[in-house]
Amino acid sequence: MTFFKRSLPAKIVVTILATIVVVVLFLAKIFVLPSSSEVTDRSRNGARQQAQRAPAADAVASIDLSEKQVAAVKFAPVVTREFTLFKSAVGTIGFNENMLVQVFSQYPGKIIKASFNVGDDVKKGDTLFTIDSPDLLQAESALLASAGVLELQKRTLARVSGLLKAGGSAQKDVDQATSDQQTAEGNFKAARNAVRIFGKTDEEIDDILSQRRVDSTLLVPSPISGRIVTRSAAPGFLTQPGNAPAPYSIADISTMWMVANVIETDAPAYRLGQEVEVRVPAYPGRTFKGHVTALGSTIDPNTHRQLVRSEVADPDHLLRSGMYASFVIRVGTPARSLAVPVNGVVREGDGTMTVWVTSDGRRFTQRTVKVGLQQDGWSQILEGLHGDEAVVTDGAVFLSNKLALGEAG
Repeated sequence: MTFFKRSLPAKIVVTILATIVVVVLFLAKIFVLPSSSEVTDRSRNGARQQAQRAPAADAVASIDLSEKQVAAVKFAPVVTREFTLFKSAVGTIGFNENMLVQVFSQYPGKIIKASFNVGDDVKKGDTLFTIDSPDLLQAESALLASAGVLELQKRTLARVSGLLKAGGSAQKDVDQATSDQQTAEGNFKAARNAVRIFGKTDEEIDDILSQRRVDSTLLVPSPISGRIVTRSAAPGFLTQPGNAPAPYSIADISTMWMVANVIETDAPAYRLGQEVEVRVPAYPGRTFKGHVTALGSTIDPNTHRQLVRSEVADPDHLLRSGMYASFVIRVGTPARSLAVPVNGVVREGDGTMTVWVTSDGRRFTQRTVKVGLQQDGWSQILEGLHGDEAVVTDGAVFLSNKLALGEAG
């Protein structure tokens, strides 16, 4: 009994030491470095698994077609074409305000007759409307009065000159009569010119003088040839010079304006005089030629757009003010690049652009390309093709679908 009591602490110590040795051996087995052969095997296994998970970066997709399938595909060599940089914008058609005239009477009066309606074409000099002008009546009355005074002074001068020769008059009477006659002649010329300002011709003025009859009817002619675009004139309407609304507005519609607001980033590309091609929805197959005549000097702080105004030729008078329109402007010199028909380029699901290249007409290889401009049914190829290769021009979508189905299968 005494022996067991004495040996119990020794047993506890031995048990603790044994436990420590076991733990140390276990940890050493876990953290010990693997041998070189084990490292090599692990590396090879990892590389093999990585290769199985992802294909090689330089792998290409190819498809072999049968003779029947080849008959449904068209291919041709890559060509070189010129591509021009264009800018486009939308806007509205308006009248050429440099050739838009608001016709007023030079003098106030009541309209007696209005001769034309909106939409009528007029020529320069055609009478638009007539007014009863009190100012014209006063001018003509002054003309008749000055003509009478002049006639009286001429007779007085002739009588005084005759008396002077007969000794019945003094020289001072002749001088006074001469001065009065010259004054009357000047007043007559001034009155005649005043009537001429109203638009009366010399023949009409002579007719007023010969018949001693005044006519207060004032004719207002068209200052330009064009089309009536607005009319407010009506019989009985009292018109005042410069007071809106104008009795008539006339526009020369041989040229029209197109006003567009282009985005701020495109503003540096526009220059005065650039040629433009304008199209309107009303005439989808018609192109109107013009050129840039004005550029806005500021950028709108709200829309961040700049005004670009073009003058468009319209010899057939087809355009109407307020029409929606779009224009295209060439802003750069043409650049020669490789080109592929639009049907030969396929946009894949991930957004990349691809073409199908072939060298023997049986095996087709998919190639990723970088596409630039598209003009006249051709796509500009910036990267991914060479000039001596042949590409599919019709049936590229069929090949892409066939490849996708094969991968899915």
